[in-house]
Amino acid sequence: MFNKDRWKEILEVLTSNVWRTIFTAFGVCWGIFILIVLLAAGKGLENGIKKDFGDIATNTMFMWTRSTTKAYEGLPKGRSFEFRTSDVQAIQDNVPNLRFISPRNQLSGFRSGGNNVIRGIRTGSYNVYGDYPEIINQDPMTVTSGRFINYNDITEKRKVAVIGRGVKSDLYEKDEEVLGTYIKIQGVNFMVIGTYKKNSNDGDGEEAQKEIFVPFTSFAQAFNRGEEVGWMAITAHDGHSISVLKEAIVGEMKKRHKVHPEDNRAIGYFDLYEQYNRVESLFGALKAVAYIVGIMVLLSGIIGVSNIMLIVVKERTKEIGIRRALGESPWSIKLQILMESIFLTLVSGMAGIIFGSLVIYGINSLLDSVGPVDMFLNPSVSVGVVSGALMILMFSGLLAGFIPANSAIRVRPIEALRTE
Repeated sequence: MFNKDRWKEILEVLTSNVWRTIFTAFGVCWGIFILIVLLAAGKGLENGIKKDFGDIATNTMFMWTRSTTKAYEGLPKGRSFEFRTSDVQAIQDNVPNLRFISPRNQLSGFRSGGNNVIRGIRTGSYNVYGDYPEIINQDPMTVTSGRFINYNDITEKRKVAVIGRGVKSDLYEKDEEVLGTYIKIQGVNFMVIGTYKKNSNDGDGEEAQKEIFVPFTSFAQAFNRGEEVGWMAITAHDGHSISVLKEAIVGEMKKRHKVHPEDNRAIGYFDLYEQYNRVESLFGALKAVAYIVGIMVLLSGIIGVSNIMLIVVKERTKEIGIRRALGESPWSIKLQILMESIFLTLVSGMAGIIFGSLVIYGINSLLDSVGPVDMFLNPSVSVGVVSGALMILMFSGLLAGFIPANSAIRVRPIEALRTE
C-alpha cells in the first residue's frame, strides 16, 4: 500500500493511454455526479414542500361543523349546529393521548373588503382569533416584544391583544412604542400586550403577519359568541397518531350533537398529520428512485473500468509472466491490479463529487440572488450521503478490479513469456 514503486507503476499504467483512462473515468464520474445531483434536487423539493408546513405541529387535526346530510333521532337533515366549549372537556375526558385541544373563534378581516380594526385615524382589515395559550405550541410564532396571552387573561376575560408585525407596520409609526397602547376591534378596545412574527410558510407571508390574537373568553364576551366554538385545533402526544385518534374524536362529537354515525359530512376536519405522511412517503419514493438511477449509472461506469482493466491485464501478459518467473507472489500481482482499479475509481468518483458539489453550490447561490422559489429550497446532500458514496466507490473499485486481478494471477509464466 505504501510502496513508492507500486504507486509509480500505477501512475505509469494509467497515463500510458491518457484518453482511454479519461473516458473510462468519465463513466464513474458521471454516475456519482448524477447520484448527488438527483439527491440534492429531491432534497430541495422536499425542503420547499415541507416549508409550507412551517413550524406547525404536524400531529394535528383541525375540526369544524357543517350541515347534516341525514336525519337522526327525529332531527331533520340539513340541520346546522355549532361546537360548544363543553365539547372541549368532553374530548379531553373521553379520548386519551391528546396533548392540546384549542378551541378557536375568528373574525375574518384580511382581504374581506372591510376594515375591522381602528387605531386613531388608521384602519386595517385583519384576521382576529379568540384563542387559548396552547395555540402557540400548535402554530408556533416568535414573540418579538411583550408576551403572548396566558390563563390569567382567560380567567379574568382581559381585553388584551397580541398583534403581528404587519398589523404594527400598518397602525403604528416605525419607532412608536406598541405595548400598552389600544386598538379598537369592531368597536371594542383591546390593549396590546405583545407582538409576534411568523416565518412565511404558506406562500402568503403578508397574511401570516396580519393576524391578531386575543383571549378566547374576552373574544366571546366582546363579540357575543357565548359558549360557541368556531373550530378546534387538536394535537396528539408524540408517539400517538392523530390520524388514529380522529375517528374517536369525530365519533364523540357526533354522539354529543345527535349526528347520524354514518353522516360523514356533518363534521369537517383536516388531518395535517395524514397530509404530512403523504409528503414523507412521496419524497421517500423519490429518494429511492434517485438512488436506483444514480447507482445504475454508476454501475455502468464500473463495468467500463472492469473492461479496461481486463484490457490492461492482457496488454501486460508478458510483464506478468516475467514477474511470476522472478518469484513475485500471485497475491502481489493481484494487489497491484486491485489498487489500480480502486485508484482509478476513487479519483473518478471524487471528481464527480466535487463537480456535483460545485453545481449544488451554484444553484444555491442563484437561489440566494434571485430570492426564494416556490416549492424549491436549499438543495443539498448530507455528509452521510457523501460518506456513503465514498464507500460505494471503494466497493465498486474492488468489484471492478476483482475479475481482472483473478485473470492476471491465472497467467502461467511459461505461456506468458511466449505471448507476443
